[in-house]
Amino acid sequence: MPPTRPSIALIVLLLAALALPAFAAWMDEPFYLRLGARILVFALAAVSLDLILGFGGMVSFGHAAFVGIGGYAVGILFAHQADGSTLFGWPGTTNGFIVWPLAMLAGALAALPIGAISLRTTGVPFIMITLAFAQMLFYLMTGLKTYGGDDGVALWSRSTFPGGPDIADHTIFYYTALGLLIAALLLCWRVVNSRFGRVLRGAKDNERRMRALGYPVTRYKLAAFVIAGALAGLGGALLANATMFVGPQYLHWSRSGDLIVMVVLGGIGTLIGPVLGAAALLLLEEFVPEAMNLVHAGLGEHWKIVLGPILLGLVLFARKGLWGVVAGSRAP
Repeated sequence: MPPTRPSIALIVLLLAALALPAFAAWMDEPFYLRLGARILVFALAAVSLDLILGFGGMVSFGHAAFVGIGGYAVGILFAHQADGSTLFGWPGTTNGFIVWPLAMLAGALAALPIGAISLRTTGVPFIMITLAFAQMLFYLMTGLKTYGGDDGVALWSRSTFPGGPDIADHTIFYYTALGLLIAALLLCWRVVNSRFGRVLRGAKDNERRMRALGYPVTRYKLAAFVIAGALAGLGGALLANATMFVGPQYLHWSRSGDLIVMVVLGGIGTLIGPVLGAAALLLLEEFVPEAMNLVHAGLGEHWKIVLGPILLGLVLFARKGLWGVVAGSRAP
């Protein structure tokens, strides 16, 4: 059986991701490696959002809150380790074997009550409730002067993995982020194609019918919401290590908007699409302002005027976003 266009596209994307560190070294441009790692981190967060948005129909405008919580799990434990203080009697640590699972747990625990309350509603009320929770957490972290308040927490080093990979090396961190993204994609693919995923998709299409068939739809949606929160928390831990910083802006509603744009840009309900969407948005954000400034100084501040027509064109002519364009309109 000859390979299909989507499978060829996946292989090409994987090979390109694997080859990026070698390309950056050949070009003697470590900036490309750091940008690639940042793309992978945001791709992980966008994939977690696509799980609930694309397959569950839950338009969360507060998804960045879980990313920020995961980032603060790293930052807070780092701060206590740096000054030798304790948190609830426990010393701080930079051990990634401890911190990263805690970041996922923190994201999941935050998603549980937020989802339980938000899922009592649908549509615009659901959007506004998730937004309200995200903003409450944003202002909470802004007011925590112990952890920098508006200034956030600066990390002097990345997480450590005793006996494991040294992610202080940019290349190792890049491949670590790539491996975790692939693992998250496989997990989400397995969830979506399981009985659980079929119920979730059925509820998105016709929730009343699924309830009539006897499925506890709210429980299924809440479970998906918690899984997405855990993956977003992992994305936050990676983001804190990528930027060596964590601050309240990670939880801001505009960051949630960026994640939604990534999902829409890449293709809602495709899983791999948000990866392309993250790459496209961050590349546009990085290079379009520079190009516009060459035309006229200061014009780069308005770079999103380029993003608007691209989004409009994809919504109108490419139902599955960039993934639909790359892999064909019949791509899964």
